[in-house]
Amino acid sequence: MHTCLIVIDAQESFRQRAGWDQALADNYLQHQNALISGATAQGMPIVRIFHSQAPEQAGNPFSQVSGHVRPLTGLQDFAAAATFTKSRHSALVGTGLQVWLTENHIHTLIISGIRTEQCCETTARHASDLGWDIAYVLDATLTFDMTQPDGATLRAADIKTRTATVLAGRFARVCSVAQALGATV
Repeated sequence: MHTCLIVIDAQESFRQRAGWDQALADNYLQHQNALISGATAQGMPIVRIFHSQAPEQAGNPFSQVSGHVRPLTGLQDFAAAATFTKSRHSALVGTGLQVWLTENHIHTLIISGIRTEQCCETTARHASDLGWDIAYVLDATLTFDMTQPDGATLRAADIKTRTATVLAGRFARVCSVAQALGATV
């Protein structure tokens, strides 16, 4: 198998932040879990990525000592082929993921996780620039409303549309769960 599912930052840390939207999370989990189930059924390796950052204080939901750098409640349990913890947006920076992918002869990455426009998109762009074929499963990513510099709200749906627009045909094939699982090699 030359395809690998990457599950980025699907962790409890996000539930602790302002702006958590359970309805968006439920929709995301439905698609993410279907992707995990399909990958597992195909015998595809699944890589888990966590995000951890300083300061190492209990009040920082992204610090290891907070107890929130763990799988998101509702995420289907899976046996990770590898687990990496990152402190940057790209899962390829300082983690060993690039070496693992190369050693395991992975050619195609299926990208999923949290946040659509940050760590998922950054990893997709970085991996594409390094030569991997990218299937970006938009429905299996999650993001939240953001405040623009002018104070207006940028809706999560609009952020996802923007991400799909800038990735499609340049850095990735933007696809559904079924399309991603059907295109594995």
